[in-house]
Amino acid sequence: MAVLCCLLWGSAFPAVKAGYALLHVAKTDTATQMLFAGWRFLAAGLILLVLALLSRKPVAIPRAEVGRIIGLGLFQTTVQYVFFYVGLAHATGVKSSIMNATGAFFGVILAHFLFKDDRLTPRKVAGCLLGFAGVLAVNLGGKGLDFEFSLLGEGFVVIAAAVLAAGSIWGKAISRAIDPMVMTGWQLAIGGAALLAIGEVAGGHLGGFDARSLTLLAYMAGLSAAAFALWSLLIKHNPVGMLAVFNFLIPVFGVLLSAVFLHEPVLAWKNAAALALVCAGIWLVTRKPRARV
Repeated sequence: MAVLCCLLWGSAFPAVKAGYALLHVAKTDTATQMLFAGWRFLAAGLILLVLALLSRKPVAIPRAEVGRIIGLGLFQTTVQYVFFYVGLAHATGVKSSIMNATGAFFGVILAHFLFKDDRLTPRKVAGCLLGFAGVLAVNLGGKGLDFEFSLLGEGFVVIAAAVLAAGSIWGKAISRAIDPMVMTGWQLAIGGAALLAIGEVAGGHLGGFDARSLTLLAYMAGLSAAAFALWSLLIKHNPVGMLAVFNFLIPVFGVLLSAVFLHEPVLAWKNAAALALVCAGIWLVTRKPRARV
């Protein structure tokens, strides 16, 4: 399930690029990008809430949890994607994918301090380093890979990764009181509505929808609904530190799927090396040590 989530999130990279091309959204038009993201996440949240209703799950938020759900939506969806899209506009795609992969480190480190049964171990550290090496390998030879660092570019992408890691842990606590699907539905809908409001206030304009762009937007909403709901369910029942290392698969899948849709050679040695390194890192973190006789 974790690999499926990362595959879905990885497919968002070529999907977002295709959406920008179809709707003529400029790289520097952050306000319109907020509108695009807002419609995507609002639709994803509504999809999950409708599915919850069809499954006869109570979708009303308990009064005691209203504040936390609103806070989670604004934090994990709105704040994260404002930082991510602004950072992406001021940094190259290569460096953004590398910086975004730091979220796995944040997840493992935060879990160490917040959960007694999810401590850092040499095996986890080695697995994270292998995963990060895989992300570096998949970007070898890409344009824009240098040692320059700016707060508005790479810095904002790192902040977005930290927000996602912290939000996942916050969601783990809330999911003890609310069904993960319902929680995720409200979180995405609230965060998406806030992104729409930001885009409108900032003067964004999104038009020119046709059958292709609407189909693409529906796919992106569906992948977000499925991936975030599954991830919330996984976070509820598994250690955060164990799941965090799977995030290294997202940029690897993103590069592989972008190569397929852009008709670039996908069987390059760096892609195979990256996948091998990331899988080795995941194996190190998730394998259970054998009991001593």
